Amino acid sequence: MNREDLIQKWLDYNLNPQELEAFKQLEDYDELITLDTHLKGFKADTVPTDHALKEVWDSINSTHKKTNKLLPILSKIAAVLVICFGIYFYTTTLDTTANTLVSQQKTIVLPDASEVKLNAMSTITFNESDWNNNRSLYLQGEAYFKVAKGQKFDVETELGTVTVLGTQFNVKQRLDYFEVTCYEGKVSVETNIKQNTLLAGDTFLIIDGKYIATEKENLSSPSWLNHNSTFKSIPYKEVIAEFERQYNVSVEFNNLDDSQNFTGSFTHNDIEIALKSITLPLQLKYSKTDNIIKLKRE
Repeated sequence: MNREDLIQKWLDYNLNPQELEAFKQLEDYDELITLDTHLKGFKADTVPTDHALKEVWDSINSTHKKTNKLLPILSKIAAVLVICFGIYFYTTTLDTTANTLVSQQKTIVLPDASEVKLNAMSTITFNESDWNNNRSLYLQGEAYFKVAKGQKFDVETELGTVTVLGTQFNVKQRLDYFEVTCYEGKVSVETNIKQNTLLAGDTFLIIDGKYIATEKENLSSPSWLNHNSTFKSIPYKEVIAEFERQYNVSVEFNNLDDSQNFTGSFTHNDIEIALKSITLPLQLKYSKTDNIIKLKRE
């Protein structure tokens, strides 16, 4: 059997006793065994990649000086290594995403036992494999957090970042609306417009790029956890947007000023009661056809 066939069968672990003896007689047998030892020592989750690759390529280069006939086989080995490193890198950097649909709520338990409750049409994204080193997630929508004590915990949004060590708070980010309410402990909020530290009962609110002072929050948790949406002097367009998320409808206005402030609430469990709750205070009438609701002045 020729030399290349012996090496190929050795790579396939397919040498019989006679072929094994012939393989041991090859002049570069020691270099091949050294290379095999490096490969067997590879462990994707702990290996220092730069060092391991350098050792492998040093072995390949050393063998190459003795013969060019090994290049095709060693190239296959290198390709396998590249694939292994690629798989390791992909699986350890892949993000986890959780989201909710219209009128849906969902609870997500993070790797450190912190809890995130998502309101309707909301998404969080985080890296589960690196969570112990970097407690950070990205939020689109609204979520209530119960953070386990530990190192810094960041909630990043398009409009700002909320940083805590262990507390309970709510974050809502919808287009040009950004609101953070602290219910327990202390949180730090940072945006391009303003930075602030919140204690229990404090709220940080930015609407359309403007910081808005708010009253003290007396509730122990956000009302949406109990299937109610509550508003205190919030533009009516934000009330309607939340109504659409909770009931999967489209609301149309007829000569209405949707920037006027609204104070009140609506339930998530009964659309007729909810419609009355958001129309009667403003003396509005509504009509409903399928999933389209039209509002107008009385």
